[in-house]
Amino acid sequence: MSRLRYGIQLPVQSQSTIYAEPWETGAGPEDLVAIARAADRAGFDYIACCDHVAIPRRLASAMSTVWYDPVATLAHLAAVTERVRLLSHVAVVGLRHPLLTAKQYATLDHLASGRLILGVGAGHVREEFEALGVDFRQRGAVLDETIDALRAALGPEEFPVHHGKLYDFEGLGQRPRPAQSRIPLWVGGSSPAAVRRAALKGDGWLPQGDPRDRLPQQIATLRRLRAEAARGGAAHGRGEVPFTIGAIAEPLYVGTPAWDVGRRTLTGPPDALAESLRAYRAMGVHQIQVRFRSRDRAELADQIEAFGSDIGPLLSED
Repeated sequence: MSRLRYGIQLPVQSQSTIYAEPWETGAGPEDLVAIARAADRAGFDYIACCDHVAIPRRLASAMSTVWYDPVATLAHLAAVTERVRLLSHVAVVGLRHPLLTAKQYATLDHLASGRLILGVGAGHVREEFEALGVDFRQRGAVLDETIDALRAALGPEEFPVHHGKLYDFEGLGQRPRPAQSRIPLWVGGSSPAAVRRAALKGDGWLPQGDPRDRLPQQIATLRRLRAEAARGGAAHGRGEVPFTIGAIAEPLYVGTPAWDVGRRTLTGPPDALAESLRAYRAMGVHQIQVRFRSRDRAELADQIEAFGSDIGPLLSED
């Protein structure tokens, strides 16, 4: 069986109360750089950054207003890392014109020597859409066309072409082009519409926190939709591009914690944690996103190092 890859949603850059640790509130750019470098050294496949333009007051207490811009953040981290890939998880690309998005992410991929993975999603904060003049109720349809437009705008052509209902461009050149001939585009979300969008338009799927017992059904749906599309000839130019199925693992702590890490957190020696995580691969998952409990930057860096050295090599064993 193939290797189960693993990546991490970076701390500090988004601080929702759902997952942020207390120490992150006082953290800054130097902490973000240190953790990105730790993941790079430990063999993580990617580091990820979220996207919100502005948080309305009604949601600020739960979501916080700390959301670093993904393009600026990933570009900064590209300059201080060597091999780890750079994932937007997820960019709400419907909030921006696709030519603007393409300019930003093509430049990022060019500067990072081809390390970008573009994760996209429909978004869920109504006020963001209203402030930027985008119809929140039509965000699914907007995302569908935006993906098509981005396929063109991030492709190899200096003068991309797209003629759609919402966006229409031709004869407008953009350089630099991406370093990759095809930027992987992963679609986020776990609703039926999002899963269908991922199957038919994406190169991968980023679930929105599906528990383990729900993943097999979601994966079966993805496979069925893709098989039906292939039989119908609707391959959307994918050719032989592999489809990457993701999962978000339970919170982790490598070893025996000396503090309360919460009842949902998986803890224990590396072999036991690796055995638990290999269950994802058996379901058909190709990459898992991991998150570690930690009390400070040093503990998080230690957890990342331990995972990379002691657990990562075990994830490809049968």
